[in-house]
Amino acid sequence: MPNPRTIPLLPCADIDEIEPFFAALGFRTTYRQHRPYQSLALNGHGIDLQYYGLDGHTPESSHSSCLVIVDDTGPIWEELAAGLREAYGKLPITGFPRITRPRARKNADGVSGFSLIDPAGNWLRFFRDGSADTSPTDLTRLGEAVQNAAVLADSKGDVAQAAKVLAGAIKRAPADDPAQGEAQSFMQELSARLSDG
Repeated sequence: MPNPRTIPLLPCADIDEIEPFFAALGFRTTYRQHRPYQSLALNGHGIDLQYYGLDGHTPESSHSSCLVIVDDTGPIWEELAAGLREAYGKLPITGFPRITRPRARKNADGVSGFSLIDPAGNWLRFFRDGSADTSPTDLTRLGEAVQNAAVLADSKGDVAQAAKVLAGAIKRAPADDPAQGEAQSFMQELSARLSDG
């Protein structure tokens, strides 16, 4: 019996907007058509994606997403971030497209993950394969607050609430808490997102 394979089908208003975005991220087009309907197939980093044209689709109304399970989120994030920096002159963290940073996710049992949101508003949610994990890492309250803030900001899109939760936790945490560096870094990112939004 052959190995099963799934390929996400994601909506967009125009494949001509999607194709150059993914080309900048190291994907190649494997199929493309405009008639009788828009269709675009892409492959890169071992990932297959397909897009279809949907009249009236807007990024703000998109509810589509897919999971991408990888051995380690760090290397793929670095590759995608480098492509985004080259294409946009900076790492886009607000609007469409945007990317979040790899962080442990409380809603995924502490497994590291990040999201790439494409120009059509589809969320590609990357997670490290946690099947080899043997025990959860002990976290301080501040470490837990960072994970909670990551869920709020990066999974639910509620950056304001994430900043509020994290700011309160930073204020209450001791200065020598081992999560202070990560918390401060994330707080700076959240502040930048709020000022750009």
